Amino acid sequence: MKIGIVGLPNVGKSTLFNALTSARAESANYPFCTIDPNIGIVPVPDRRLDYLAEMYHPEKYTPATIEFVDIAGLVRGASRGEGLGNKFLSHIREVDAIAHVVRCFEDDNIIHVEGGVDPLRDVETIDTELIFADMELLERRIDRVRKALKGDRTLEPELDVLLGLMEKFNAGIPARAVGLDEKDMELLGDIPLLTLKPVIYVANIGEDDIAAPAENPHYLKLKERANAEGAGIVAVCAEVEAEIAELEPGEKSAFLSELGIAESGLDSLISAGYSLLGLISFLTAGPKEVRAWTIKKGTKAPQAAGKIHSDFERGFIRAEVVAFEDLARAGSMSAAREAGLIRSEGKDYVIKDGDVVLFRFNV
Repeated sequence: MKIGIVGLPNVGKSTLFNALTSARAESANYPFCTIDPNIGIVPVPDRRLDYLAEMYHPEKYTPATIEFVDIAGLVRGASRGEGLGNKFLSHIREVDAIAHVVRCFEDDNIIHVEGGVDPLRDVETIDTELIFADMELLERRIDRVRKALKGDRTLEPELDVLLGLMEKFNAGIPARAVGLDEKDMELLGDIPLLTLKPVIYVANIGEDDIAAPAENPHYLKLKERANAEGAGIVAVCAEVEAEIAELEPGEKSAFLSELGIAESGLDSLISAGYSLLGLISFLTAGPKEVRAWTIKKGTKAPQAAGKIHSDFERGFIRAEVVAFEDLARAGSMSAAREAGLIRSEGKDYVIKDGDVVLFRFNV
């Protein structure tokens, strides 16, 4: 999973990126200090994998990972090339989802490019630029379809969808909020629309609001917007996340408890990303390696096996499956087997989140 971190300049994107990835990307109080995108690979925290590591003491421990891409701050006119906008927009096309960082804190010492804190205005500024970029793509596609239509009337449904979407763009509505169905998506084909990408709003709040973000009026406005369009939202304090990133693992839980929160912003953002993209993890375990594998919810056993190796899918025989919670209660794989908790599943079995799986195959 690749998540692009976007937002206006000086909203805390690079500070958050540094905290998430410990990559030490350049961060400064002026626009465009990030020109080429910084990329960081972040391990996905998973208590289930930690438990399996304690059980097996494996030679190798391999968590699932997320790639975060810190994309430079967009400004008004980005779609027309303002502030190197065209270059930055091309970086957004390459990600699976967008983490849109929105400033929801007041601080006179940190410049806001629009002159003051207003999360809804900031969201609309970014959305407008993404819509303008999408309109350019859509116009080219409409022109091609209209020309082809003279000799192929079967393209009429596609033109209808394209024109309907253009109407929505003209009204300032991003593609993700239009309610496109499966047939519409097929007709749109491979147009890489920026506003069709799933969005998680990251409300960058002040340290005083961490324990109770709902008391922050800026956050509440942003949450209402996210709910209206079916987007994800998490509240983080980028400065505090930077502090958490400096801590040893043993110190982290005590620090979070002191702040009155259950998990870090990183954990919240990862959970929101998995949920938004419909992803789950299954686990494999043994003395050689314990490992988490990320798949789409609804994936059947042979296709999940193919994530490990194409031979596993091609020669799939069966999957031996135990739910993690059942394994944890049993205390060991042998105890789980004796209790009849390990099931033999065939080609139609849909892998569940937290399944511990051993694939049997023959090629």
